[in-house]
Amino acid sequence: MWGLLPLYFAVLGAAGAVEIVANRVAWSVLFCVVLLTVMRGWTALGRALTDRRVLGTLAIAAVLIAINWLAFAYAITTHQAIEGSLGYFINPLVSVVVGVLVLHEKLRRTQWVAVGIGALAVVVLAIAYGKLPWIALVLAFSFGFYGLVKNQVGGRVDALTSLTVETVVLLPLSLAVMLWLTLTGQATLTAYGPGHFWLMVASGVITALPLLFFGGAARRLPLSTVGLLQYLAPVLQFIFAILVLKEHMPPERWIGFSLVWVALLVLIVDAVRQIRRRRRPATTTGPADVQPASS
Repeated sequence: MWGLLPLYFAVLGAAGAVEIVANRVAWSVLFCVVLLTVMRGWTALGRALTDRRVLGTLAIAAVLIAINWLAFAYAITTHQAIEGSLGYFINPLVSVVVGVLVLHEKLRRTQWVAVGIGALAVVVLAIAYGKLPWIALVLAFSFGFYGLVKNQVGGRVDALTSLTVETVVLLPLSLAVMLWLTLTGQATLTAYGPGHFWLMVASGVITALPLLFFGGAARRLPLSTVGLLQYLAPVLQFIFAILVLKEHMPPERWIGFSLVWVALLVLIVDAVRQIRRRRRPATTTGPADVQPASS
């Protein structure tokens, strides 16, 4: 669903990124209200809203996800979907850097290699674009810090409650933007026929469903599997940008993207190794069953 999201934004090209995000917030709140009623989640929402720490943390998350949504919508509506996909390829590397700078985590040598290759890729792409790929960097850093902030909440808030609080925090500004666009004659919500109107309204469903499915999958699958599956979204976005939107991909950009993919491959190999090392003691029955380190 996240991988096919550019198709949705491309169809809404008549509306700018600001209007798309404002409507996305407003209709997401409405859809969340319906879901909370059906799933009887009002009690959990009440607890979140009355817990100052949770509410403050989710308010920060709301600002970060709004920046992320705005940058992504801008990338698609201005035919820069390739750079948009780059942001989500870079995101795992940014998450590693955020862990070092904010949480003071220590990186293994392999992780430092991956970060170094990723930094080189950004330099190569900056040269290829003639400027910093700022859309990709905004997407990567906003989502990286969003993940950090959400991590502080932990398991105290479920996905639906979290999305509801975040969109409610953004709702006053979103409604103000929608009103301003209407008064200045720039709103497209009712100006392009019923098809356009209902597509805008559907943004609530399109926003909430992938998050709810992700939350359900995260509770049922190993974290390593979830992490690897998340690479599907930028891969699909990249393919969509080239095959459907026909965006140009010169050789120097291929080099930059290839470096990013190499960096991600290094991270994945390192992660798989660590998972196997942690599982090995639990699966052995005695010293005779332990394999040599070289194997």
